[in-house]
Amino acid sequence: MATRLVQINMKAQDDSALGRFWAEALGWGVDSEGPGVTNLEPVGFDYPDPAAVCIDIITRPEPKTVKNRVHLDLATTSAAHQAELVARLKDLGATLADVGQGDVPWTVMADPEGNEFCVLEPRPVYRDTGPIAAVVVDCADPRAMARFWGEATDWTVHEAADDHASLRSAQGVGPYLEFVRTPDTKSGWNRVHLDIAPYLGHDLAAEEARLRTLGATDPGIDQSAISWRILVDPEGNEFCLLAPR
Repeated sequence: MATRLVQINMKAQDDSALGRFWAEALGWGVDSEGPGVTNLEPVGFDYPDPAAVCIDIITRPEPKTVKNRVHLDLATTSAAHQAELVARLKDLGATLADVGQGDVPWTVMADPEGNEFCVLEPRPVYRDTGPIAAVVVDCADPRAMARFWGEATDWTVHEAADDHASLRSAQGVGPYLEFVRTPDTKSGWNRVHLDIAPYLGHDLAAEEARLRTLGATDPGIDQSAISWRILVDPEGNEFCLLAPR
């Protein structure tokens, strides 16, 4: 059995407005929109496909108060492309952000609701990822996180070091999932989290049990009214285990 990363879940005070920003930023379409929920994916995309990690934006009333522990890195193909993308994102409502990055070749920005993301300088490793180069998770132990997520999903571990680890779909397409060592500690529920799903024909309860043997735990909340499962990884990051698809 195995799962794979299918989307990220992002909380917003206005899901529709934030959805419009990210659809324009990525060149994607709004796949569906209902009360309090906006789903984004590439135009013509056949969900789920490892060629992209989609975005699910959910309205929540709580404001953002701390730096997100999960963020997106956007890919560029040249210095000119990086500059053009930063300028276009500013026009869409993004702002420059200071998270203590210092003098770095990438540009740290925040979307209209303050969610941090990075516009990377051109890097060969991301030349075929699509607009999202990586989904990045702050953590204390990248090696341990790569071990857990490598076993939890069928993604391949490409690097596992003390300060950085990365995984990618075994099919060699789409964005990377990366873990970066940071000194920050988790505070409250993550406003951005990972959603994973087993393949069709797999059993949700059996997959949940397998993830628990790997180190996933229960967040201690009532889940009786939902059809998916909410778990936390070994560093306490919430993630959703969706129905097989």
